[in-house]
Amino acid sequence: MNKLIATLIAGLFATAAFAQTPATTPAVAKAEAKETKAVAKADAKETKAEIKAEAKTQKVAAEANKDVAVAKADEKADKADAHAKAAKTKAKAHAKAEKAEAAATPAPVAPAK
Repeated sequence: MNKLIATLIAGLFATAAFAQTPATTPAVAKAEAKETKAVAKADAKETKAEIKAEAKTQKVAAEANKDVAVAKADEKADKADAHAKAAKTKAKAHAKAEKAEAAATPAPVAPAK
C-alpha cells in the first residue's frame, strides 16, 4: 500500500510540473503586443469608417427631407397661383355675363303722353 501511495503522489507531482504554463519570453511578449496593437488599430479604423458612413447617410437623409420640404412648398405655391388664376377667370366670366345680360335686356320704354 505504501508503494501505491508513493506512486500516486509522484504522479501528482509529475502532472503538476507539466501542467504549469511556461514563462513567456521577451520575443513572444513583443509579438503579442504587436498583434494586440494591430488589432486595436484595425478596430479603430473600422469604427471610424462606420462613423463616416453613418454621417454620410444622415447627410443624404437630411438633403432628401429638404428636397421634400421644397417640393411641398412649391406645390403649395402652385396651388395658390392656380386658385388665384381661377378666381380671376371666374370674375372675368361673371363680368362678361353681366355685360351680355345688360345688353340683351331692352331699355324700358317710356309711356307716351
